[in-house]
Amino acid sequence: MSMKKIIILLVEDEKTLAFIIADTLLGKGYEVHVAHNGADGLKLFRELHPDILVADVMMPRLDGFEMVRQIRRHDSSTPVLFLTARSAPDDVVEGFELGANDYLKKPFAIQELEVRIRALLGKAYMISQSVQEPENYKIGEFCFFPSNQTLVHNPCGYSIVMSHRESEILRFLCRAKGEIVPMRSVLLEIWGDDDFFNARSFQVFITRLRRYLSRDPHVRIVNVRGTGYRLMIMT
Repeated sequence: MSMKKIIILLVEDEKTLAFIIADTLLGKGYEVHVAHNGADGLKLFRELHPDILVADVMMPRLDGFEMVRQIRRHDSSTPVLFLTARSAPDDVVEGFELGANDYLKKPFAIQELEVRIRALLGKAYMISQSVQEPENYKIGEFCFFPSNQTLVHNPCGYSIVMSHRESEILRFLCRAKGEIVPMRSVLLEIWGDDDFFNARSFQVFITRLRRYLSRDPHVRIVNVRGTGYRLMIMT
């Protein structure tokens, strides 16, 4: 059985450079898709869900910074490597603040680009392996099964099948048990937008989860004012 090829999305407006990069990476066994401006790059990203994004910063229609800003609203994990002729500290800082994982200054050797790509893919793989979903989470007297969105109260066998969003919010809280889960992070991941109405909806779901968990008085979802929520098991 052949292994799935790694998908690289290359967004570069210099067509000659884009051709050279794509041709080299194709020869190394990668699957490469190319866009020549940020708007087309954003569209392709949403269609392809690539394993890594390699993007120029200065491009027509939508520059690399704005493209990545929009991507990071919904995707925080896909590695992003910027190619740029801009190397001023402020530009580099802005790129990293937007969610870039690495920078490569033009002109560069194609071999160095491939080394950077392999390094980012390796880090992404290790992160994904380290956060593999367990079969269940123990929450005081409860067991939460993410795969079928079920919460079971062990002493009496009471169980409830939660909605997708209830389950996803509880999953966030369980992964960071005892730590603060920023409300904005949950809104962007689940709703795709952190506007006022989604924030109100989120609070309704928190109220429901508190009601489900109220059978165990030692389990609390604590509001950290102005920040988010924390799942606590009181002893």
